Amino acid sequence: MADKMVNIVKLNNFEIGNKKLTVLAGPCAIESKDILFKTAEYLKKLTQDLDINFIFKSSYDKANRSSINSYRGMGIEKGLELLKEVKKEFNVPIVTDIHNPNEAQLAAEVADIIQIPAFLCRQTDLLIAAAKTNKIINIKKGQFLAPNQMKSIANKVIESGNNKITITERGVTFGYNNLVSDMRAIPIIQEMGYPVIFDATHSVQLPGGMGDSSSGERKFVPVLAKSAIAAGADGLFFEVHPNPDCALCDGANMINFEQAKQIFTVCNNIYKLVNA
Repeated sequence: MADKMVNIVKLNNFEIGNKKLTVLAGPCAIESKDILFKTAEYLKKLTQDLDINFIFKSSYDKANRSSINSYRGMGIEKGLELLKEVKKEFNVPIVTDIHNPNEAQLAAEVADIIQIPAFLCRQTDLLIAAAKTNKIINIKKGQFLAPNQMKSIANKVIESGNNKITITERGVTFGYNNLVSDMRAIPIIQEMGYPVIFDATHSVQLPGGMGDSSSGERKFVPVLAKSAIAAGADGLFFEVHPNPDCALCDGANMINFEQAKQIFTVCNNIYKLVNA
């Protein structure tokens, strides 16, 4: 979109919000080194073939779970160790989320982007700690917020001395275990000057849909991803797993490798048309 006024965020040898589609993708939570490496290897080759900017994503801890018995990940020490191995082996930038201020500096030793989870996006101390790492900060918009409310949240990071910000849209809660994606949020946030990433897999999540765990509607991932790029999104976020139905976390809304290939290809073509 020629009239889009977005600050470009530089990362290594590419730019988020300029010229190329950016994809953040990987397994929801770290389950094993094997799954982590298989996914990183596949996604790096796929995005290279499509000439897409790629950032590998996985979480060492998923603190916001429906049940105390839900799988959360390997923990910060082992998880960051594995993400460091992925970064070295495949030469890819890393994004991972933090849940309290004490994690910020530890995560920053490995991650190129520090992600603020949607439910925690208004936590001032967390935002300040993340900002002080001087890494790119990807703030996920809370499911309980209107898009224009992200301005004051981003300002907390800016006023802490860091203007390297991207914002991820992931739908708004509609109650009764459902989320709704309003594509108007994309240009509204971009008017603030931030690149917008659309989370195509969490947006089809049905929070608490299984009672003591969330479910999801994977079949709608392509629809929302394509719609977001058509609406002008600068990038996409996907949780990708070799076998989502066997995943320990968020399997119902994750996509597999073949689905990733199909969706990435179509969305990249749409991105080129929209940004011609």
